[in-house]
Amino acid sequence: MTEPLVIFPDVERLVVEHLKNRPELAGVLVDNRTPPGFDGTQKAVLVSRAGGVWVEDIHLDQPLVDLEVYGPDKPTAHTVATAARTALFTVRGTTFGTAGVTDIVEVDGPRWLPDHLHAAASRYLSTVRLSIRPA
Repeated sequence: MTEPLVIFPDVERLVVEHLKNRPELAGVLVDNRTPPGFDGTQKAVLVSRAGGVWVEDIHLDQPLVDLEVYGPDKPTAHTVATAARTALFTVRGTTFGTAGVTDIVEVDGPRWLPDHLHAAASRYLSTVRLSIRPA
């Protein structure tokens, strides 16, 4: 007998959809790709899956997700980074399609990381691990 097919959610879309309408991030672009004309000075949270693992015996996906947070200056970028951090922790207990987020753990908190592609950018990077039970 074969196991049912596991359908993994798009964790980048899950995080983007969760964050983009949060009041803590009003006026902040949240997406998994840079918009046209992006120069790093806009208030933005860019979401990227950075790896992770599938724990087969307990049917648990544990993706690592990076948040690249930008602002026009270092204090603003830091404020957006802490707001994104706060907002993302509210994802625990939510569903996305037929998948549920059971936990979130910060792997690396917001840290200053200059962006050498965008000279005027102020950027912080953080990484979280989500625990997701897919359908």
